[in-house]
Amino acid sequence: MRLKIATLIVVALIALMVSVSIFQGVLNSPTSETPHQYSVKVAFPNVQFRAPVGIYNAGDRSERLFVVEQAGVIKVFENNESVNAASIFLNISNRVTSGGELGLLGLAFPRQLNESGFFYVYYTTDNPLRSVVSRFSVSRTNANQADLNSEQVLLQVEQPFPNHNGGQISFGPDGYLYIGLGDGGGAGDPLGNAQNRSTLLGKIVRIDVNSASGSLNYSIPRDNPFVGTSQGFREEIYAYGLRNPWRFSFDSVTGRLWVGDVGQDKIEEIDIVTSGGNYGWNIMEGNLCYSPPSGCNQTGLALPIWDYNRTLGYSVIGGFVYRGAAFPELVGSYIFGDYGSGRIWALRYDGMNRTNSELAATGVRITSFGLDQKGELYICASDGYVYRLQRSTT
Repeated sequence: MRLKIATLIVVALIALMVSVSIFQGVLNSPTSETPHQYSVKVAFPNVQFRAPVGIYNAGDRSERLFVVEQAGVIKVFENNESVNAASIFLNISNRVTSGGELGLLGLAFPRQLNESGFFYVYYTTDNPLRSVVSRFSVSRTNANQADLNSEQVLLQVEQPFPNHNGGQISFGPDGYLYIGLGDGGGAGDPLGNAQNRSTLLGKIVRIDVNSASGSLNYSIPRDNPFVGTSQGFREEIYAYGLRNPWRFSFDSVTGRLWVGDVGQDKIEEIDIVTSGGNYGWNIMEGNLCYSPPSGCNQTGLALPIWDYNRTLGYSVIGGFVYRGAAFPELVGSYIFGDYGSGRIWALRYDGMNRTNSELAATGVRITSFGLDQKGELYICASDGYVYRLQRSTT
């Protein structure tokens, strides 16, 4: 009898130990839910979009917001939670080749919109497959409509594959237009475009859209890093060695250029891009050697300011340094996310030290971040809604 009792006690203790071990495993599991200080909510419940890939303000104090739909439509609406409709600002779907990573991908308003009446778009088209950056005019009689017949093509870049198009365009604090172009697609940059400075693929491009030069509908700033070189480099290049800089932005206070560069198989990265910088692809993927045939010589490469692996997501969505008023605790943080995991983070960097914290696990597929006129943050998602950040109530 004593033996039976002892045996039962041992079995019970073992079971208890196993239960505790399993419980601790659940607590420590990377997939377990952890409380977040923030969440997201639909910002405009009565308005839904088709494949939204960007949200922008015009910088003209009108408080309007513009949403870019991938198929080739830009819609405009009042920045009001109760708004119940968005009108068509521009429809160039008959000029745009869309689907997958192709489409109308970028929109930029210059600071002097009210004076010039111009705005700029980035889209892909076919025959041959290429990226197009062009300028349109706003209608003289209706500020909520573009003049469809006013297009002036500024720049065209042929694309060897239908993916890795980049697509972000934005005016820098210097007034020049910056353009993000991917490496041209194909796994591993098979054509070696990102490190080849004789092509614009895999680059951040910087041009002056306010003046033409020779046969170009733009001019090249004299202080671009490769102006006047004798090696045949494209003088429009501002920085190179990028795989797919889907979204980038300028900090409105420091002027820093923050870029989210989508990775290949292992790493997603955030870069602070400077003139002439080489950001490593396809020598490096993030801070890891990609093992190209030429080896892994890191001399002269600018490594990411932050990167993360595929346990946290698989397609980084570059965001903005927050300078709004709704979340004082986030001011100065770079807010970015991931399409695959729906996570949103806040990255702080003081020039030397960096800290990154997860703000929210949204459960939505984030396609882009945007700011309104007051600097408040919005999020486009593949479900067609625009979201905004909020403090969690639980």
